[in-house]
Amino acid sequence: MAEKQIQIHSKGDRPDNIIRHENDLYIQCEEIEKELPSYLRGYFIYLKGNVLLNTRLAYLHDVRFFMQYLIEQTDLTSAGSISDIKLEELQNVQAVDVNLFLDYCRKYKVETDNTIYIYENSNKSLARKRSSVSVFFKYLYRDGLVNKNITDGFDPIKVPSPGEKEIKALQDDEVMIMLDAVTSGEGLTDHERKYWNKTKLRDKAILILFITYGLRLSELQQLNISSFNFNRGEFKIYRKRGKESIMPLNKSVKSVITDYLDNERPTENKIAAGDEDALFLSLQGTRMTDRQIRQLVKKYTAISMHTSRDAGYSPHKLRATAATSLIGRGNSIFDVAALLDHEQVTTTQLYARQKVNVKRDLVKDMEWEEERKEK
Repeated sequence: MAEKQIQIHSKGDRPDNIIRHENDLYIQCEEIEKELPSYLRGYFIYLKGNVLLNTRLAYLHDVRFFMQYLIEQTDLTSAGSISDIKLEELQNVQAVDVNLFLDYCRKYKVETDNTIYIYENSNKSLARKRSSVSVFFKYLYRDGLVNKNITDGFDPIKVPSPGEKEIKALQDDEVMIMLDAVTSGEGLTDHERKYWNKTKLRDKAILILFITYGLRLSELQQLNISSFNFNRGEFKIYRKRGKESIMPLNKSVKSVITDYLDNERPTENKIAAGDEDALFLSLQGTRMTDRQIRQLVKKYTAISMHTSRDAGYSPHKLRATAATSLIGRGNSIFDVAALLDHEQVTTTQLYARQKVNVKRDLVKDMEWEEERKEK
C-alpha cells in the first residue's frame, strides 16, 4: 500500500517544513503512547499540555525504557509486553527500585544475534532519566493511580553546576583555520576533497551562519530560501516553542548565501519533491539532515583544532563559539542573550566567565625549558 502524502493547510504563516517537522515528532510520541498501558492516557494529556514537544518525546522514551527494564531485569511484573503491565504492579514499585534502574542505566548491554552493544550514560543523561521517571510517578500519585509519592526517595545525581564545567568553543584563530579549510580544501583527505568540490559553498555558508548567529542545529536545518529577504537584509528563523525571530543579514552572511544559491545549489529538476524551498540540500537533492550537518561541522572543526575527526566539535560548540566571540568583542551580555535566544541572561553570563586565552597567557610565563636553553 502506497504511503499517503501529507498536505499542509495552515492559516498561519509558518512554513510547511516547520509544521511537518513538528508533526513527525507528534507521530513519534503517539507511536510510543500506543506501546504503553492504556490507563496512562491522562499522563499523555498531561505531557501534551505542560512540556515542550521535544521534552514530551524524551519523557516518553524514558518511561518506555523504564517499563521495559521492569519486564527484563526485575520480578516486579509478570507482563510479557509493556502494554500488559498492570497498575497494581506499578503500585508496588519502590524508590529503591528506581534507584536500581538509574544505576543500571549507567552502563548496560544489549545483545543481538551477532553483536553485543554496550551503552553508557553520563550523569547529565541519568539526571534526565531521573527527571522523566520522577514526573511520571508524581503524576501517578497526583491522580490517585498510586498510593504514595516515592520520588522523595530517589537518589540525587550530581551534574556539573553552571560555570563549573569549562565551556568548549573555538578560539578566533581556529575559526579562521576552519574557514580557510572549507574555502581551500586544505586539511581534507583525498576522499573528502571529492565531495568538497561539490559542497564547499554550502558548507561554508552553514559554518558562517553558525558562528555569526549562534543558531541551534534545528534552527539552521529548517531554514528555507523563502526565509531570506535580501532586499530588507534579514531572514526568519523559528525558535523553541515555535517562536518566530527576525535576524539581520550582515555582508559576510549575505555573500556566502548568495554565492551558494547562485553557483552550487542543485537546480530544480534535481531536487526531491517537497524540498524545493529547503536552503541546504544534500547531494541527493533532499533537505540536509541533522546528522549530515553534525558530520560536516565535526570535520571542519577537527581540522581547525588539528585533531582527529572523532574529536571535532558539535554544532552546539559553534553556538558557544559565537557567544564567547561576541562577548569578547565587548558586546552587551543582554544583547548577546537576545541574539542567542537565551531565556535567562545568567546562561549568557556563563560564556562571559570563560576567559578563553587566560590559560595560554599563564603558561607562556612558565617556559622552563626555553629559558634553560637561552642561558
